[in-house]
Amino acid sequence: MDRKHLRTFLDVCETLNFTKTAERLQYAQSSITAQIKSLEHELQCSLFQRLGKKIILTKAGQQLRPYAHQLIQLEETARVSLLSQKETIVIGAQESQCTYRLPTLLHTFTQQNPTSKLVFKPAHSDKLATESLLNGEIDLAFIMDVTTKERSLLHTEALIEERLLMVVAPDHPFAAQKNISPEDLESEAILFTEKGCSYRVLLENLLHKAHVTPKSSLEFTSLEAIKKCVVANIGIAFLPELVVEAELREGLLCAVPFDATFPALKTHLAYHKDKEMSKGVQQFLQLTREFFKGD
Repeated sequence: MDRKHLRTFLDVCETLNFTKTAERLQYAQSSITAQIKSLEHELQCSLFQRLGKKIILTKAGQQLRPYAHQLIQLEETARVSLLSQKETIVIGAQESQCTYRLPTLLHTFTQQNPTSKLVFKPAHSDKLATESLLNGEIDLAFIMDVTTKERSLLHTEALIEERLLMVVAPDHPFAAQKNISPEDLESEAILFTEKGCSYRVLLENLLHKAHVTPKSSLEFTSLEAIKKCVVANIGIAFLPELVVEAELREGLLCAVPFDATFPALKTHLAYHKDKEMSKGVQQFLQLTREFFKGD
């Protein structure tokens, strides 16, 4: 049943006068008559009966009236519920981005968009983030990678370049040296992030090309755990500059010159080309571009 026709029906129930209903709804009287006839035709029964100059509800009209009220009220309840519901934006990002770069951006966005809810899904590798985007599990992703790979279904744009640094404890022997070569790493314990992490892949490729096998290695799921172990002189690590800025400034870690060049590590913003962009997602995209441009 047409919502408009039901509303008109309820108004006629109150006025019991087509002319007054037309004036109240600012319709032509013929339009009111046509809507009621359309509703009667759909229900295959008469809703009003004319008694001279008056009209009264038929038995069918009396039965319909409470249902019409319920239908209109249910529609209004659904509308209010949906309009008041917070929009959820799901974002994929590596721990390094979530912890060390994005908090300021997220704070600004939530201040400007109090009705939007941000949900972060861990994406420690470019592959996982891409799969989540293609499967529609997330709306946006921050991908840290060397180059922008060709992804026909994704829109990808570079935001900022990252420096990958070799960091050691201040009392580590490397801290006093002016240059470290890949071969020097054979006697060291290297602390790795999870497999698939973009900057771990860079280091593994470099070691493979140099035919270097470290003495030992440890794998962590937490960047904070890696940094604490490096501070404790358990091993050395290769981490993006943004991850170790505070520790370098405080003298807890030392960045050692490394005699090898890593490809530029870039942070990209990616989203599915075919995914419908809500107003909140569009605002987040714009704010992200402005934020990284300033950064």
